[in-house]
Amino acid sequence: MAGKLIVISNRIPSEAAPAGGLVFALHETLRKIGGIWIGSHPDLVEEPTDGLSPYGEQAQYERLAFRLTRADYENFYLGFSNSVLWPVCHRRGDLVQLDRGYEEGYAAVNARLARQVAEVAGAEDMIWVHDYHFFPLASELRKTGFTGKIGFFLHIPFPALGDLGALPRAANLPQWLADYDLVGLQTRADVARCLEMFRAESKAEFMMDGTVKCGSRTVAVQSFPIGIDVDSFVKAAQSDGQGDKLADDMSGDLVIGVDRLDYSKGLPNRFRAFGRYLETRDERERRVSMVQIAPPSREEVSAYRELRYELEELVGRVNGEHGEIDWTPLRYIHRNLDRDLLARLYRRARVGVVTPFADGMNLVAKEYIAAQDPEDPGVLVLSHMAGAAEDLTEALLVNPYDIEEMSEALKTALTMPLEERKQRYAACMEQVRATDVTKWSQSYVRTLQKCAATLVVKPTPRVKSEA
Repeated sequence: MAGKLIVISNRIPSEAAPAGGLVFALHETLRKIGGIWIGSHPDLVEEPTDGLSPYGEQAQYERLAFRLTRADYENFYLGFSNSVLWPVCHRRGDLVQLDRGYEEGYAAVNARLARQVAEVAGAEDMIWVHDYHFFPLASELRKTGFTGKIGFFLHIPFPALGDLGALPRAANLPQWLADYDLVGLQTRADVARCLEMFRAESKAEFMMDGTVKCGSRTVAVQSFPIGIDVDSFVKAAQSDGQGDKLADDMSGDLVIGVDRLDYSKGLPNRFRAFGRYLETRDERERRVSMVQIAPPSREEVSAYRELRYELEELVGRVNGEHGEIDWTPLRYIHRNLDRDLLARLYRRARVGVVTPFADGMNLVAKEYIAAQDPEDPGVLVLSHMAGAAEDLTEALLVNPYDIEEMSEALKTALTMPLEERKQRYAACMEQVRATDVTKWSQSYVRTLQKCAATLVVKPTPRVKSEA
């Protein structure tokens, strides 16, 4: 590519070589082709600042940070991004909290960031924007006169047409997305929902090449299922860890769940299903322990605080009804664990449980598969509403709203014969390797490079008023 790649995300890594996942993939992409990574600085400021500032290690590519004020954090991040867009995208319109201050804060941050990006972006540069925090960023960049290619990738589910009605009128999602050249989504189902939104838009027109024309802009919409850094995760799972006392202390079979504490993850129903399994298991002397690791998330938002209280109450109930003096059936860990320790726990677990109500992809499902011993693999119990279910069809697929079905799936997984476990693992692992995160980033960048240039209406010059 003639110009440089500019990656924009809400967060930015400070270290020179981040480990694993999306951050690793973007790091490797920028390391190979050069460019700039722009994200928000972790420290808030009192007043808005216009310039981008160097952040963290600057080896191999630039890292630049934009600054948020306390008001920006309240309105742009906690407010519109996570109290409006997040619930809409996760089919929880009942949790949407509309506030004019949220709308204005979201618009202001995107407009300010666009001006900052325009100062460092050349006409030949390619911009790759990540996630729902920046839906309108391309529109704002076009207003500055930027005519280069801009791509967008949404890491969470695309909202259903019916849920879009919960958004305020100022949130013009069809036009926001039309100002990108390429919109990347996790699954084929997400693409179908996005195209359904455009079909309902009177200004949209479907072109013969599969792109969508909306006004003067033409946008391509495709699925790019994200993955993990497979080889490094396999290596971590096979490593000899020191201090893995959590796994060593557990006798019997282990069931594991790893999720950020979020209402979209279906954790209360997962706990209820495990409790139901304990009630109905045939072999009462068999001890099965479940570990749920749920790091905190957005606890300033009331819905997240209420979820934490509900989970703590459920943990107490399950352990009170089924625990023994020397056995705690359900262990709930409300903090982050080291990635390598997680990989070893996945390998130790007979069952991995991933049961969200809605999820863009869910990389835990792929991590669990990658961590398994091919000669004695565990079984993945997976919600059919997770994006990963579109390709990991040999997992045990369940309805996350059906407690009885999830309980029965746990029993099936724990008693599954070795040959069936190996067959299901092999099929899932093939898909995990096919969607390796490096392949994902390379595929997206190549596709964005091939996008045809479309008409951009340049801003009208301001006329100075006469004194």
